[in-house]
Amino acid sequence: MITLTGRTLTKSVETQIGKSLLKIAQESSVDWQFNCSRGTCARCRCIVQEGAELLSESSDAEWDRLGPDELDAGYRLGCQAIVEREGVIKAVNKTYF
Repeated sequence: MITLTGRTLTKSVETQIGKSLLKIAQESSVDWQFNCSRGTCARCRCIVQEGAELLSESSDAEWDRLGPDELDAGYRLGCQAIVEREGVIKAVNKTYF
């Protein structure tokens, strides 16, 4: 189960392996902010509150945009965080602006 919280909406959906958190949010009509979906704008930045181990490793784009402090604190880019395994994931969109 994946629970995603956007600006005003929270939805829980079935796990969708191989999709990014951003893609799942879009398909679920969660108001998740984004501009580029390539990892350059960081508007889809989110905090993964649970289930980080079920997601792909941080990408080069995330290391470039977020850096080690934010990554260590649990922040990811929704467009780069790909679901790799079944389980409970909770993420909240936390854009910079």
